[in-house]
Amino acid sequence: MQTLVTSYTPSIASSKLSSSCANAGKYSRSNHQFNQSLSITGRFSRDPARGSRRNRYLLRADKIETLSEGISVGGQVRACYRGGWGFASFNQVSALEEQVAAAIAAARWVGEEETLLAPVDPVQDRQVLRLSGTDPRQVPLAEKKDLCDRYAEILRATSDQITTTSVRYSDHTQRVLLATSEGTLLEQSWVDLEMRFAATARNGDTVQTGRETVGSRQAYEDLTRLDEKVRSAAQRAVHSLTLPPVPGNTCTVVIDPILTGLFVHEAFGHLSEADMAYENPDLLEVMSLGRRFGPPELQIFDGAAVAGHRGSYAYDDEGTPATVTQIIQDGRLVGRLHSRETAGKLGETPTGNARCLSYHYSPIVRMTNTWIERGTTPVADLFADIEQGVYARNWIGGMTNGEMFTFTAGEAWMIRHGKIAEPVRDVTLSGNAFKTLVDIEAIGDDFLWDESGGCGKGGQSGLPVGCGGPSLRIRNVVVGGKAET
Repeated sequence: MQTLVTSYTPSIASSKLSSSCANAGKYSRSNHQFNQSLSITGRFSRDPARGSRRNRYLLRADKIETLSEGISVGGQVRACYRGGWGFASFNQVSALEEQVAAAIAAARWVGEEETLLAPVDPVQDRQVLRLSGTDPRQVPLAEKKDLCDRYAEILRATSDQITTTSVRYSDHTQRVLLATSEGTLLEQSWVDLEMRFAATARNGDTVQTGRETVGSRQAYEDLTRLDEKVRSAAQRAVHSLTLPPVPGNTCTVVIDPILTGLFVHEAFGHLSEADMAYENPDLLEVMSLGRRFGPPELQIFDGAAVAGHRGSYAYDDEGTPATVTQIIQDGRLVGRLHSRETAGKLGETPTGNARCLSYHYSPIVRMTNTWIERGTTPVADLFADIEQGVYARNWIGGMTNGEMFTFTAGEAWMIRHGKIAEPVRDVTLSGNAFKTLVDIEAIGDDFLWDESGGCGKGGQSGLPVGCGGPSLRIRNVVVGGKAET
């Protein structure tokens, strides 16, 4: 039997203003079934200054809808027995022993098979992600409110056609303690910042929305110099009111790096999460290592070991060191994203992708920073020889269902005779992720990281991630818009 006690303390989740604990877990030692009950108690912080503090501010139009601050300290215990997991979360350290017993009992009730967990070496370490500028915890809440008010006024002042605006601000500092019965003892802490802006414009029955999101793990200053980005969101909404809808068709499209990052994360990244595969034999067969999914120039990676992004960290929520995993190499599938359990069950190596949103949830396989490597085609050459197509930039929404995807572009233009032509609106891009990868015709020599992501899976939404990539030229994309007559 395997008991994991994981105790997690979210540190200061400083402010969350919106205008409009990690986990303590211990896993069973690799590929073996344990008959002995092992347990270890993770350390816990009861000092509110080192707990999780969260300020929320929501400004919609000129009305404050939410303004709150909260502090939370808590932990979780996970135990594994014969492949079955027991889980307990709590917010009083005095209840730790009781919760350990509860997790062990639950694991015994459900465990009926063999415990298969890929091995990792125990480690004792402390990692603090240092800020490059001002710590948002040192900024008064009133100053953060003033920042939101300033951006809201920029949105409203853009045009009389702006009918609705929203500005959301959040900064969240976490301090996580992780202890396992294998001997791992870790402490990690970081600050995550995010702002979201939206403006909706109306002209009669025509309604258009412009959005922007900015995220950072660097400094409060990253959120204070966004006037032009905020203004551009409102301007796009107003400008789109007068644009013609894009003709619905199947054609060649060129997408910018932001849409590329969204595509690789949503349409393919989730399919690379190994729990999706081992729980679905049909998908596992499709996602077989060595299979070709794209052109020889295509390289796709995921990894938290890439420093400076919102999905970066030193260890995941099982204590596995962060890595960089190549998923696609020269167009072929060569890797998957793993927890220790999925790696053990598939006979592969753990990649450090077990993550949980807070101590209320068990770690599951999640992306971190996911990107397509830059190519060699000059961006201007991506448009060459396209008689009629679409150039799409940014995004305002989207959805996926298995390998099928639909994304709505933030702005778009027709491509005619190899040149960018007139702007259009209501552009949706749809397709099958596997076929779309094969249909990549050229990969641009540009590259951009997008730090706006908040990923959702398994009821855990808003997990910070990074996405990146170059511009892409893709044939046979279904472009939704107004039907041609």
